Amino acid sequence: MIGLRPASIKDLDLLRRWDKQPHVVVADPHDDWEWETELLNNPGWREQLIAELNGRPIGFIQIIDPAREESGYWGEIGSAYRAIDIWIGEESDLGKGYGTKMMEMAIERCFKNGKVKAILIDPLASNTDAHRFYERLGFRFVEERRFGEDDCFVFQLDRDVLSERRKTEGASH
Repeated sequence: MIGLRPASIKDLDLLRRWDKQPHVVVADPHDDWEWETELLNNPGWREQLIAELNGRPIGFIQIIDPAREESGYWGEIGSAYRAIDIWIGEESDLGKGYGTKMMEMAIERCFKNGKVKAILIDPLASNTDAHRFYERLGFRFVEERRFGEDDCFVFQLDRDVLSERRKTEGASH
């Protein structure tokens, strides 16, 4: 069973170790998450979560309100959005469906707020596996965009598209 819990300073060594894993570095090569500071900082516009499989940490999820996020990473954006960062910590946990379950849980968490109309995600333009993963979950490509040193693809999942997709899937079962 996969569950989510708030990340805390007790997760510092774990997150540092995960940051050094080759599959994490390839997906996020230029970011310094400043864990020592950020795990102690809990602004109202962000959630940092550890995904656990039967109590064993397997991944990380960050959900932000991009309109309120302090760095302005997403630029001028309305308040009806959320943005997600996600990764599996250990390579041995890849390809087992954990990422899909984690994303489904993050999506539900975002849309629990009725004002949220869409979720954004920004994998590297070169990360075609991630593109396919997000498309399978219903995200659609919006644009190519440069964030800092990284060329990324922005994908978006609209609440109404997800609702329609669920109706269609429900009707086919």
